[in-house]
Amino acid sequence: MQAMPTPQDSAAADTPTLSVRTIWISDLHLGTPGCQARALLDFLRDVECETLYLVGDIIDGWQLRRSWYWPQAHNDVVQKLLRKARKGTRVIFIPGNHDEFARKYLTHNFGGVDVMEEAMHVTADGKRLWVTHGDLYDGVIQCARWLAIMGDLAYEFTLKVNRWFNRVRAKCGLPYWSLSRYLKHKVKRAVSYINEFENAVAREAKKRGAHGVVCGHIHHAEIREIDGILYCNDGDWVESLTALVEHFDGRLEIIDRGDQATLPGMLPAPKSVVPVALPVPVPVAAAKAAETVSSI
Repeated sequence: MQAMPTPQDSAAADTPTLSVRTIWISDLHLGTPGCQARALLDFLRDVECETLYLVGDIIDGWQLRRSWYWPQAHNDVVQKLLRKARKGTRVIFIPGNHDEFARKYLTHNFGGVDVMEEAMHVTADGKRLWVTHGDLYDGVIQCARWLAIMGDLAYEFTLKVNRWFNRVRAKCGLPYWSLSRYLKHKVKRAVSYINEFENAVAREAKKRGAHGVVCGHIHHAEIREIDGILYCNDGDWVESLTALVEHFDGRLEIIDRGDQATLPGMLPAPKSVVPVALPVPVPVAAAKAAETVSSI
């Protein structure tokens, strides 16, 4: 007979193993079969932070309007986020295109979660990072919404095919392989779309006087510099299983949990190499401006 878990066991399971200053996560897509809710819940149990940014597409309203899907694991994720807010973590929710319904509640606070259109985060070493989901700078979303919806349906279909394909691979002893990620990196139009999006949000960050931008939306985790602007994308929790974190010295890093999470019956994928950012120097012009201000 299996013993029931004790309160001590539950407390041990929730003991964080990583403490950071800030966490950014996005594109959870709760309400869809593709959401890796259990892996996300494990991650949220493993980390603690002062500030947690939910950078859009947390709940997939598009999918839920088509058909209702809300298993217990998705509810557990929501409860865990609310619990973090109750225990003192500042939780900021910036809606995206899939949870755009929440934009009607900007400036409101629900269960300790602040709903904001965007945010300006200042790192421990003084970098100003503009935080936005990014869909407002996506030409397809803004100019051809019908095309975006069709693309979402195609993506959902690709994920279904991907799950079936990987069950077959698992039976053959092969690791997980992402079809949609492969297509994104191999199809020239998809690569061009990603580059245009990254350049657009970097330009907007520069207009706002920020040193960098943190966004989501395109499900592609990355840290790199674009024309003197630090571009950070925290990825997603459908395939990439990534988050962006700020350490207490201001250093930014992408946490990749893709090697630790598997679908039922699947083998874990080999760990992909994600560039870990070293401290990025503030652009020279911004540094001179900061020196001028400090001398006044």
